[in-house]
Amino acid sequence: MGPDPKPLTPLDAATGWRRPAVCLALMAAANALAFATWSALLNNFAIEGVQFTGREIGILQSIREVPGFLAFTAVFCLLFIREQKFALLALLCMGVGTAATGYFPTEYGFYLTTIVMSVGFHYFETINQSLTLQWLPKGEAPKIMGRLLAVGSFATIAAYALIFLTWKWLELDFHLVYLAAGGVTIALAVGVWLAFPQYKEEVVQRKHLVLRSRYWLYYALTFMAGARRQIFIVFAGFMMVEKFGFSVPAITGLFLANAVFNLYLAPKIGSLIVRWGERRALICEYIGLIGVFVAYAFVENPWIAAGLYLADHAFFAMAIAIKTYFQKIADPADMAPTAGVAFSINHVAAVGIPVIFGLIWLQSPSAVFLIGAGMAAVSLALSMLIPHDPHEGNETVLSDGTGAVQPAE
Repeated sequence: MGPDPKPLTPLDAATGWRRPAVCLALMAAANALAFATWSALLNNFAIEGVQFTGREIGILQSIREVPGFLAFTAVFCLLFIREQKFALLALLCMGVGTAATGYFPTEYGFYLTTIVMSVGFHYFETINQSLTLQWLPKGEAPKIMGRLLAVGSFATIAAYALIFLTWKWLELDFHLVYLAAGGVTIALAVGVWLAFPQYKEEVVQRKHLVLRSRYWLYYALTFMAGARRQIFIVFAGFMMVEKFGFSVPAITGLFLANAVFNLYLAPKIGSLIVRWGERRALICEYIGLIGVFVAYAFVENPWIAAGLYLADHAFFAMAIAIKTYFQKIADPADMAPTAGVAFSINHVAAVGIPVIFGLIWLQSPSAVFLIGAGMAAVSLALSMLIPHDPHEGNETVLSDGTGAVQPAE
C-alpha cells in the first residue's frame, strides 16, 4: 500500500457495487469477523489457556483500551495518509494481532497480541466513524448505519456459527481459529484496497485536534457510554464463564444468538431513530439498560442471564443515535478530528475501569453491575438535554438556536 496510484473518485460518481456504502459494509464485515472471533474465545482462552483470574482479565481489558484512549493521535496520521487507506492499514494490523493470539498462550504473550489487535481495532473504528459520517447523507444515515451494523452482525454470525459447529467436531484449538479469522480479515482488507476507488473528500477535514464547547453534551454522552459499556464487555461475558460455567460452544452459541438478533434488529433500530429522533431513542436505551444492569446484579439462573445478555446488546445498538446526533450539530470539517477525540474520551474511563472493577469483582460481582446501573442513570439524565431538533446552533435544550447558551433561570 504505497503512494496512491488511483485518481480520486467523487462520492456521487461511484455506482453499483463500488459505492461508498458497499465499501463501508465490506470493511465492517472484516472488522466484525476478527473481533467476533477474538471476543468469542477471549474468556475461555483466558481461563483455560492462560489461567487468568478476575485480576488478570481486568489488566488485559485495561491494556486493550489504551489504544482507544490514544485514538486522538489518528488525526495527526492524516497529515501523511488518507483516511480510507488508513482504515485499511488498521484492518491489516487487527488481522495480524488476531492471527497471532493463539500462538502466545502466556500472560505477557496474551497482553502483547491484545495490544496489536487493539491498535488496529481502535484506529479502524475511529477512522471508520469519520468516513461513515462523511460519506452518508444526514437524512438516511441512521438507516444505513443500522444496515452496516447488520452486515457486521452477519459476519459475526458466520464466525460464531463456524466455531459453534466445528469446535468439538474438528477438535479445534485456539491458535487455529484465531489464525483463520485473522487471515480472512487480512484478505478482505487487501481485497477492498484493490477493488474499490479512492473516494474524494467532499469537505476537507481539519488535521488538528478539535475541542469545541458547543459539543460538550456529545462529549459527555460519549464518556458515559465508554464507562458503561466496559461493564458489559468485560464482566457480562466473564460472568457467563466463571459463574455459570459456559463452555466454548455454549458461550459462542450465546454470541451467535445475539448476532442473529442484532441482524434482524439493527436496521429496524436505525429506522426507529429516523422516526423518533435521537433524544427519544437514547432515553429508551438508558431506561432499558438500568433495568438490565440491576437484574445482572442478582441473577442466579443461567437462562435468565443469557436473556439479559441479549437485551443488553440490543439496547446498545441504539447508541447509533449518539453518532447521528453529532452529525447533525457538527461542522462538516470536524468529522475526522472529532472522531479521534471522541474515541479518546470514550476510553478515558475504559482504561481504568477493568482493573479497578476487576478488584471490586473479587469482593462483590453484584456491586460491579449496580455501579453500571448508576452510570446508565447518569446517561439518561444527559440524554434529556438533547433537543428534539438538534442542529448547528441548537446543540442542547439550553441553547437559544444561535449557538449561545441561555443562562439558568
